[in-house]
Amino acid sequence: MSAGTDPEADGFFERAAVGDRMVTQGRTITEADVTNFAGVSGDFNHLHTDGDRMADSAFGERIAHGMLVLSAATGLIWQSRTPLERESIVAFYGMDDLRFTAPTFIGDTIRVEREVLETERTPDAPGTGTVRYQVDVVKDDETTVLSCEMTSLVE
Repeated sequence: MSAGTDPEADGFFERAAVGDRMVTQGRTITEADVTNFAGVSGDFNHLHTDGDRMADSAFGERIAHGMLVLSAATGLIWQSRTPLERESIVAFYGMDDLRFTAPTFIGDTIRVEREVLETERTPDAPGTGTVRYQVDVVKDDETTVLSCEMTSLVE
């Protein structure tokens, strides 16, 4: 049987549909996460590292790096993927309209809410096509802290 007639042979691209939704489990952002991310990234901005200075700021305390939150979101997405989707991923293809809409504090628990916006065949690229998602990172109090569109190149 060809891939088009054997549902077990179809890759994720063939199964992805506009409107498909997924919500990940939660992940709590810790002091160790912020400290380690500062060391790995070299971003020692006082927003993330100076509690005394941040106590008098508009935030009232240190905030997590936006890129740490984004990185944690990509990990949550990976962990929530089905085995078929994991095997079908060719590459992270891009990101658009990234906005950090609220602060994430140490101790906040975040989750990712993802929806398929579009699928597009890409005959001139590796894989079968791209899947574009709306991605929102939401805290337990229902505040959205990050919003963007992510695109994956998939089989």
